This record gives sequence, structure tokens and C-alpha cells, in this order.
Amino acid sequence: MRISGIFFVFLLVTAQAFAQKTTVYRLNIADTLVNYTGKQRKAISINGSIPGPELHFTEGDTAVIYVHNSLKVETSVHWHGLILPNKYDGVPYLTTAPVKPGETKLFKFPLVQNGTYWYHSHTMLQEQSGLYGAFIIHKKVPASIKEHTLLLSDWTDEKPAEVHRSLKSATDWYAIKKGSTQNYLEAIKEGHFKTKLHNEWKRMLAMDVSDVYYDRFLSNGMPETYRSGLKAGEKIRIRVINGSASTYFWLTYGGSKITVVANDGMDVEPVVVDRLIVGVSETYDVIVSVPENKDYEFRATSEDRTKHTSLWLQAQNSEPGSGSVRPDRIAANTVPAPVLPKLDYFEGMKMMNGMMNMDGSMNDMGMNMANQKMDMNAVMYPELTSSAAEITTLNYDMLRAPAKTTLPPAPFKELHFELTGNMNRYVWTINNKTVSETDKIYIKKGENVRIVLYNGTMMRHPMHLHGHFFRLINAQGAYSPLKNVLDIMPMETDTIEFAGTESGDWFFHCHILYHMMSGMGRIFSYENSPPNPEIKDPEMALKMIYKDDQAFHLMGNASFESTGIDGEIMLANTRYKLQTEFRLGTDDMMGYESETYLGRYIGNMQYLYPFIGWDYRYRKDGAPDTKDKRNVFFVGFQYTLPMRFVADARLDMKGKVRLRLGREDIPLTSRLRLAIMANTDREYMGGLRYNVTKRFGISTHYDSDMGYGAGFTLTY
Repeated sequence: MRISGIFFVFLLVTAQAFAQKTTVYRLNIADTLVNYTGKQRKAISINGSIPGPELHFTEGDTAVIYVHNSLKVETSVHWHGLILPNKYDGVPYLTTAPVKPGETKLFKFPLVQNGTYWYHSHTMLQEQSGLYGAFIIHKKVPASIKEHTLLLSDWTDEKPAEVHRSLKSATDWYAIKKGSTQNYLEAIKEGHFKTKLHNEWKRMLAMDVSDVYYDRFLSNGMPETYRSGLKAGEKIRIRVINGSASTYFWLTYGGSKITVVANDGMDVEPVVVDRLIVGVSETYDVIVSVPENKDYEFRATSEDRTKHTSLWLQAQNSEPGSGSVRPDRIAANTVPAPVLPKLDYFEGMKMMNGMMNMDGSMNDMGMNMANQKMDMNAVMYPELTSSAAEITTLNYDMLRAPAKTTLPPAPFKELHFELTGNMNRYVWTINNKTVSETDKIYIKKGENVRIVLYNGTMMRHPMHLHGHFFRLINAQGAYSPLKNVLDIMPMETDTIEFAGTESGDWFFHCHILYHMMSGMGRIFSYENSPPNPEIKDPEMALKMIYKDDQAFHLMGNASFESTGIDGEIMLANTRYKLQTEFRLGTDDMMGYESETYLGRYIGNMQYLYPFIGWDYRYRKDGAPDTKDKRNVFFVGFQYTLPMRFVADARLDMKGKVRLRLGREDIPLTSRLRLAIMANTDREYMGGLRYNVTKRFGISTHYDSDMGYGAGFTLTY
């Protein structure tokens, strides 16, 4: 009897071993040239395609993935949403060694889950350049309905490094391109002049819901994709992945309601809605039906509503399969998705004015918002105030897990994070500290972790936790959904909790790429974890991680006008700035001068900038130690006042005090900017600049020392 029992166990283990299979993929990461508009830009392809190939597995498989780096720089691959050994998570220098040029790296791990996930680079800005793809884990029992994977992404013709640098330089060129400058002329035309004044009195920039202007949005790498071979009355499951770098997408459908059945790879009880917004890096599985033999549009519209990308579900001219080549369609037999109108930014600005304190902090006025119950952008949606029928929009409180998700009994470690930031200088932090300004947060294996997050900024933030699923505490109580990304809206407070079941270091960060690179993140570290064989030199590795948000960015401008040249050059990072202002006249009577500052920004909103510097100026026949001839060191500070004027006070080494007040970017129209300045040296200036392109503008100004001038301005 004992022998037969052992034999039975042996047969069972053997049968299970044969039932599991190893699925192997080979990914080659290489440079490629992308040509969408007649312009070519270097991008990153995987096996020759953008996005990379869809990786399909079955729950219980062992994934074996060879990643070969054909780039001239190092790279990485993070398996987003997967529960896997720490050393394979794919964050370079934190969990996994980077893949060096010419190197092949093996990732081998068991698949202990099912659902819709994706993979992408975690090195610098490579994700924006095309290094991403779908990672689908099917259930052991095959699905009974057809499926389609829809990977959404954003594309800019600019190099991603230039986008990041531009955001740091506070350019409003992207707002010009999107038509969202909210300038004074527009405010007057729309009856919102007081709203605009109130906005600037509180030192706010023009309101926007996204940071970057994108040239196009893509579905599986194309502006439009098609799924054919469907029949009238048939249902299809669409696995939606938001693989964008910084874009939220509204999902709408022309054929019927949308039934949400999974989020972040985890099943939820079916929820029927008219539309939903999918945050950066989130995934949703939805089911839609094809009512008739027509073509129906499943549309993803960017949150700023500038553009969209579409999947067409085709039940006419139907042949099995799917493709990206548009078959002939009869226009009368196409059903487009609802078109989302342009946002009413001034209404949003008016609401935000009432919710922002004078110090720049947000005030929810006791509304205690959570779980997207109140969409702070809803006042900007014209479709909600029209005579159309009520629109049902998904929010997190509607998501219910199929089974209880309560954590096992264990002590709780509670953390409080306030998401903080400064749009003026594009600095994004948690509790006003970047990743490099904080230590790792240590947790014990076996304890539960609860995080209370408050978003004190004007932007949404999709916060992603690596290597874990967390409970998002919502109205469903014990059935609160499991997620790995939390979309938290302005002034919202949410609570998440997870069981500390792993080991090693894990990243928690905003998944808007440019926010993460600016410092919005934390590192969780399990106490007493064994050394990670991937990280040979932990001290050096940590310095490499910190380099992202410590990086300096060069910016500047120069006006070439009939009276001379003037401008400024800046080298700045999250906290520090080195700046030189210069003026060069056309003759010795006009002379030349420069003022150089080195300082550090203080405070959450960084309104205060103390500095040291050097002032050098020369004019022929100028009196020494005056505004016409000077060579002195000084100390001082700048402070941003209401209406976004900058006050400057300084004391030089000879005891002279100088005060200055000015502003350079008053938006009169979409492209026309006013600059004014005056100081106690009895110098004053007024000027206009018309932005023709991002780099080039037509300019004119009057300067008390140089007189009238006109010409052009170059901006970098």
C-alpha cells in the first residue's frame, strides 16, 4: 500500500511536469528609423517592429526570454505587472543588471498568474522611443470568445530627451500646438478675463491635463488598426494596454456599451459603461458586441482631446484574421465612436482657482475625494452639459473583485505619501523629495503595508508598484479590487495595501515617464534580503539610479536686434540653477554686461531662490561703481510673487543694494508674449515676442540703456 501511494505521487508529479511547458521568445532590441510624416527619427524596435511582438503564454508556463541588445547603449526590459523573482524585474541597477551593448540576457521565470500585461524599457527615455510590447498570459481553460490585443501609445517626432529638456525649461510651445495657452485675448473673448487674472494672481500656469504635444497616437503601432472576420451579434474581448509614455486615453465605442471585465490583469465583476479613461500603464479587458454587419469604431482619444487612434471591428467584407491594412468599406456601413469635444479649459481654471491656496497648495474644501468619485476635469467636458442622454463613466468604486481580497492577519506598516510638484520648473516629488533625496523605505517580510496617498498637484498621477498587487480600498469593502497601478486625481486621497511577501528592492513610481525621470518615486526594500546576484556593487548602483532626477539640463535664449544682443543661458536641475544674463550693445557707448547667478530653489513650490553671483558691466565713459561700470560679487534672492512677477533683491560686496521686478512670459495671445522689467538702478525694459516656431520668434523691445530694437529671438 505504501509503495503504491509513492508510485501514485510520482505519476502525479510527472504528469504535472509534462503538463507545464516552457515558452521561449527571442527579442532583439535595435535602432530603427521611423518615418510617419516625411521626417525620419531614430527609434527603438524589437525584432524590427514598434511596438515589439506580442508575447503569449499560458498560466503555469515557464517563460524563457532571451533579450539581445543591438543598440550602442545599454538597455533593460521590465515585465510590467508580473509577479516574478526580484532579479528579473528589469529595473537597471535596482533589481537587474542592465543589458550592455552586444549582450544577450536570459529571463526565465514561472508564470503564476493570468491576464493582460506588457513589457517596456526602464532605461532613460527608451520607452518613448518604441521599446514596449504586450505580454498576455492566457488562462489554462481557453477563452470561449474571440480576443484582440490593443496596445495604445503616443509618438512625438522630437527626440524624447528634447521633450524632457523642453519641459524643464517651462516652454509653452506644447500648449501653443495644442491650443491650450489660455491667453488674455482668448480669456476676454470667452468672458473669463477675471478668471485668468485670478489664475495668475495665484501664480498658476495655464491649466492643462497633459504635458506633451504628441504628433500622433497609435494602436499597435498604427494610427488605425482593423480586426476583420467578425459576425453580426458576435462579442469580442479587447485587451487594452496603455503603453504610452505620458498620455491618458478615453475609450469609447460606436457599436454598443462597453463591459469591463478585468483591470491590471485581474478579473473584476462585469461593469457596463459608456466610456472609461485608462491611465498611463494601466490595462483593461473589455467586451463589446458587433450588433450588425457593419464596421464599428473602438476609439482611444487622448485626455487633452487633441487627437485619437482607432481600432475598427469589421463585420462586413469579413474574412478571418486581423490586419493593419484597411479593406474597402462602404461608408454607409461604418459606425464611428462618439467624438469627444474640445475641453473648456477656462471652466477648469475657474474651479481650480477656488481650490488653490495662495501658497500654491491645494484645498479640497472638505470634499474628501477618493477613488475617482469626482473627476476634477469634469467641468471641462462640454458633452456632460449638453442635452444628450446621461453618460455612464467608469470609476474605481465600480470595480469589484470576484473573491475577497482581504490581507492575511499581520501587523500593518502605514505610510503617508503626498504627491507634490512644481509645474513652473517641472519637478515631481513625493513629500517634496525626489528619489535621490530619500533613503529606501524598509519593510519586513510578512507584514502588511498600507499607503495613504494624497495628490496635492494639479495633474493626475498613475502610481505603479513593481512586483506586487495591492488592494485599492473602495466601496466594495472586502471585495476591493487588486491592482498594480493607481490613477490618483488632483486633490484625491486613496488608500492601498499589500502583503509583504517578497524580498529585495522594488520600485514605486509615477508611470508618466517624464514625472518618474524628474523624481516622483520611492524604493521599497525588504529587510534582511539576501544579496542580489545581479547587483555587484550596490553603492555604485544606487548612484546610477539617483542620476535620473539629479541630471542638469541646458536652456537659454538670445535676441538679435538692431540695438544689440541680449539673452540668458541656464544650466539647471531639480534644485540648483546656474544662470548668466548677458547684454551686448552695438558700440562702446552701449557697452556690454553680464550677471551670473548660482543658487538653490527652496520650498515645495520653489518660489524662493537664494543665490550668489558676479556682476560685470562696461560702458564707455561710465562712472565706476554705477550701473554703467561695475565688477562686483553679490548675494541675494529671487521670489515669485502673485501674477508670477519675480522680485529680485541683492547686496553687492561694496554695500550697494539693488531691487528688481519683472516678468517675461505674459501671454497676450496664443503666440504673442509680453516682457517687462524695472529696477532701482533706474533701468527698465518692455518687449514683445511672437513665437513663430519653437526655436524662432520675431521680437522687439525698448531698453532704457539701448533704446528701441527689433529683430528675432532664438530659443533653446
